[in-house]
Amino acid sequence: MTKAAGRGPRNLARIALLCALAALVVVAFTGLHGLLVLIAETVGLVLMAVGAWWVLAYRGVTRVVGAVLAVAAPIGVIVLAVVSEVLLPVVVALVLWFVGLALARSALRAARPPKAMPEREVPAPRRPVLIMNPKSGGGKVERFQLVRKAEELGAKVILLDTSVQQDVGELARQAVAEGADLIGVAGGDGTQALVAAVAAEAGLPFLVVCAGTRNHFAMDLGLDRTDPSTGLDALRDGVELRVDLGRVGDRPFVNTVSFGAYAAIVQSPQYRDAKTATALDALPDLLLGENGPRMTAQADDHRLDAPQALLVSNNPYAAPDVIGVGRRPRLDRGVLGVLAVRVDGAAQAAELALLGAQATGLTVMSARRVTVRADAERIPVAVDGEALILPTPVVCTLGAQPLRVRVPRNRPGVDPALQDRTRGLDWRDVVRLALVRTPAAARTEAGV
Repeated sequence: MTKAAGRGPRNLARIALLCALAALVVVAFTGLHGLLVLIAETVGLVLMAVGAWWVLAYRGVTRVVGAVLAVAAPIGVIVLAVVSEVLLPVVVALVLWFVGLALARSALRAARPPKAMPEREVPAPRRPVLIMNPKSGGGKVERFQLVRKAEELGAKVILLDTSVQQDVGELARQAVAEGADLIGVAGGDGTQALVAAVAAEAGLPFLVVCAGTRNHFAMDLGLDRTDPSTGLDALRDGVELRVDLGRVGDRPFVNTVSFGAYAAIVQSPQYRDAKTATALDALPDLLLGENGPRMTAQADDHRLDAPQALLVSNNPYAAPDVIGVGRRPRLDRGVLGVLAVRVDGAAQAAELALLGAQATGLTVMSARRVTVRADAERIPVAVDGEALILPTPVVCTLGAQPLRVRVPRNRPGVDPALQDRTRGLDWRDVVRLALVRTPAAARTEAGV
């Protein structure tokens, strides 16, 4: 690393600290009115959280009052800032603070560059077989001419007959028995998981064509979700990734397993056509414990008592921020992500809004094994968004056999920078990088 490159992270960290200090200075110059607005912002955040809790946990008049409160609180803060003539300084302070946060993350990322999942060079398949669902994603198979493009690249295509029930796992096993040296699927995440399990068992590479609705698995692999046909480029110019494949009982999953409120709501036949109305109707009974089984989860040595919602993911998601929300930086860490929520009232809802991941009602961790027990023989579970009823206890693990995923060499969604968002930003690291001259840093700046 050159001297200039070595100084880059340190300079970024110093600028980040200056932005954070500048934000505090701007607030200080607003005087008592600025301080009053900042206090009002905190109070407004609390009131928004309380209002949101009333909307979710109650019906009738309480829900209406909660909705009014959640909307009126931020409006009241803005009005107060305008009347106090400190709106512009407060906005400037907020902009400086968020710029400082972004630069701080960039500095730490530059100081310890994250590594992407290792790519392996492997020969192109000679007898690839792709299973395609013509109805998936509103007809993406036909819209993007996936059958024609796959066949032009030498693949055999099995087009599902959506008028009858078909076992995609059995179709994949039959393709393996007939000599396929790659199995792929164009469909949603649930279908992806079923075929991926067959590929993993056979030790064959697996190809993802993101023809589903949301395609979360494809997103975390870095594939272009706007054009599913680009995933087929892996057939002629691809590399291989070794990724983990989740197991819930004897069923595979590529993304998440949900327990509690969400899992119960998606069981409703009305959910697909009226998601918001169905959720609002069911949540009060679920959140207040008047409906649904009482669960206990064991994540390795950590016990989670009566979570209202529990999400177990195939590898941890990035820490929730504007950039990292809903993304998994890597899929090969060999651990499950665990997120549990337990909110017993408006006070805990406010604490969650103020403290985020530090709140007592939220648990974010990783584990190698999660066991969910309940006071019922069977519980609702959502596996990659699919509504199921499974016998208890329900055990989530990662399969011992890694999944060989063949992907295009060039993938627009690859972002190893997300890795440093699997934990929160610690300003002490930024201060040390900016101000403390370690021996390693001295050698780097000297060009050694």
